[in-house]
Amino acid sequence: MENEKRERMLIDYIEGNLSDAERAMIENEMAQNIEVREMYDQLKEVMGLLNQTHPIKRSHSLQANFEKMLQQEITKSEKNLVKEHSPSYTKTLSGRQVYISSWVLRTAAVLVLVLIGVVIMNDLNHKREHEKEVATIKKELNDNKKLMMTLLQNQQSASQRLQGATAAYEMNNTDDEIVKALVNTMNEDTNSNVRLTALEALGKFYWQNHVRSALIKSLTTQKDPVVQMALIRMLVQMKEKEVITQLEKITRENSVIKAVKDEAHWGILKLS
Repeated sequence: MENEKRERMLIDYIEGNLSDAERAMIENEMAQNIEVREMYDQLKEVMGLLNQTHPIKRSHSLQANFEKMLQQEITKSEKNLVKEHSPSYTKTLSGRQVYISSWVLRTAAVLVLVLIGVVIMNDLNHKREHEKEVATIKKELNDNKKLMMTLLQNQQSASQRLQGATAAYEMNNTDDEIVKALVNTMNEDTNSNVRLTALEALGKFYWQNHVRSALIKSLTTQKDPVVQMALIRMLVQMKEKEVITQLEKITRENSVIKAVKDEAHWGILKLS
């Protein structure tokens, strides 16, 4: 039996891929031929070492190096054609040299390249899926923003403007255009519930400087008692000490109702 054919059959024997008849033939040959038995022992040890190899870790450089490594392997394979029957040796963990034919080495190298290719393809597919999800989310946010702005600007229906303000409150992110629309609604809408909901939506983004400035400025112009009291509580929670002067002014104004003045007194005590 030729060496390469014998090696393939021994590898299939080790991996359990032979039929009963083929297994019996190999076992009979190993029993009668010492060289075949030694080849079996060597191949079994080498395959055991390959199975102990650590899994390949993903790396950002894999994709850049894959084509280069593949071309190098092709070049090496072409050069090694003239060495088809030349023996190669490697050392085991015990230090003993083990005979490995060039066919086995090339097969192992190709397997490694295939594994690298699989890892690269998995990374690329994951990246494409992530980019697709991000694009979908951005589109949904943009569509929601357009709908919200349309609802807020509907001067014929307070209920729709309330829906727009509620949609803004449920958003996790905002931009200058949304803030401007909410500030305008909080200060100028004719419906108290709409103004109050716009205030609550702005309160979610109080940590943004332009939102804080808009809330402080609104205290000087706000005339709706319900919104005034909610705005005072919000500014107190934000610990905006600079509104103390404005709160003191509210307590002295004759046009302000008692409930708002009481809220202003409470705010002064909390911020002082």
